[in-house]
Amino acid sequence: MMQRGWIALAASALVLAGAACGRASESASAAAAKGPPPLPAPETLSSRPKAGPGEWLYLEKCAMCHGPGGMGTGLLARRTEQPLLEKRTDLTVDYVVQAARMGIGNMPAITRGEVSDADMDLIARHLARAGEGGQ
Repeated sequence: MMQRGWIALAASALVLAGAACGRASESASAAAAKGPPPLPAPETLSSRPKAGPGEWLYLEKCAMCHGPGGMGTGLLARRTEQPLLEKRTDLTVDYVVQAARMGIGNMPAITRGEVSDADMDLIARHLARAGEGGQ
């Protein structure tokens, strides 16, 4: 008789555990169905039709990584309070040029074959002005 009591107790525990697991997997499934939040809209030339030359080049050459949904903010976020380049207030033309030409962190060096010195200067001036609140 005692053995039947233990068997009934064990069976009850298994049923409760199964029910709890089922509910946990249902809520996990519901969360997975929702998925991650949507990425922000990318910054593109069409999203900024009045872009000046430096801003235009930034959007063309840099924003895919350094814009709102870009991958260029991960490590930079550990180093600075504002990883989005256009929102930073501490950028100088010389710093932007040097960081771009030499590479920094996971960002590869940007060669003159990819961006000319004249274009790099326009990008750097755009970012330095954006940092000053000029844009």
